[in-house]
Amino acid sequence: MKSDRSAALLLMGAAVLGLVLANSPVGAALLDFKYSYVGFESIGLKLSVEHWVSDLLLATFFLVAGLELKYEIAGGVLSKPSTALVPILAGVGGVVLPALIYVAFNWGTDYLVGWPIPTATDIAFALGVLAIFGRGLPKAARVFLLALAIFDDLVAILIIAIFYTTDVRIEWLLAAALILGMHSLAERINKLPINAFRVASFLMIWYAVYQSGVHATIAGVALGLIIPARKTHNLVLKIQPWTNTVSLPVFAFFAVAIALPAFDGAFSSTFTGIAIALPVGKIVGITAFALLANKIASKEARLELEPLDFAAVAGLAGVGFTVSLLMANLAFHDLPDVLAEATLAVIAGSLLAMAFGAWLSQHRGRYYMRKHREENAQ
Repeated sequence: MKSDRSAALLLMGAAVLGLVLANSPVGAALLDFKYSYVGFESIGLKLSVEHWVSDLLLATFFLVAGLELKYEIAGGVLSKPSTALVPILAGVGGVVLPALIYVAFNWGTDYLVGWPIPTATDIAFALGVLAIFGRGLPKAARVFLLALAIFDDLVAILIIAIFYTTDVRIEWLLAAALILGMHSLAERINKLPINAFRVASFLMIWYAVYQSGVHATIAGVALGLIIPARKTHNLVLKIQPWTNTVSLPVFAFFAVAIALPAFDGAFSSTFTGIAIALPVGKIVGITAFALLANKIASKEARLELEPLDFAAVAGLAGVGFTVSLLMANLAFHDLPDVLAEATLAVIAGSLLAMAFGAWLSQHRGRYYMRKHREENAQ
């Protein structure tokens, strides 16, 4: 449960299973279940199974993202402008260029709203692929990928909060803020049954944010950011195995469980924009901006990585998967055919980026292992 490799394999397996079952003889029953409504109508929580997964279960993944962000800002690679320069500038390139490529393919269409889809990086999947294929790479490669992905998560959070929020109800946001304030105070009182309090706070904050009209996954981020930095690392170690083995695979299963549309021999601009923007936009944007940042950074802030190392990490950062699928659902939830194409494009683009990143990571890992053996032999 704590292995990055196992998490990546489980995530991919769940996605494949969802796609296969949705297009099998049991597909109709699975899709009926996916879109069936359950919950508590009296308190405004009667949601489809799909929305329970994407709104509540995925919020636990964003809780981990919030905790990691808090830790890195407080004392990690994002704590100083000097050490944060290279991954942040690389992250900017990895967001801007994929978005521009998508916009170029969809300018003047009704599908322009999907521009954030190829900007995302699946941090769990990317780290898992790096663990499988990146043996021998310098430790700086993993640090760079982690910081880059965390910055990417922050951008995704802001995009969700700003562009996919309508009809905000201020009173519920104030209620969420009040609960967050009470929780922040409780974190300083060691005699409380703090873990039980955290679970209760998470559920109450999630409910308040959901009722406010802001996407409910933001609740996880908000809670993660107010927990003291000294506690975040241990909490990540406790929560992340469950998000990697339950939250993310279940979300991937339902997100990819779609009935494949009939192919008429031509790809839509939505499919093409995403499928090209994820691998090409991420690889070119991140590599170019990382090389530029590493050149202008001070000597102590530079990463000891070569251009091909940056390119390998950029390929892995092109695996949008979980967060890209969430963006696709938010952008095209009222257009099932377009959503199906966007989902397939996310899978195709992520697989292309992953194949390139995995191949180059393995190639560079062997290069460094051979170099290390030669140095020891001298």
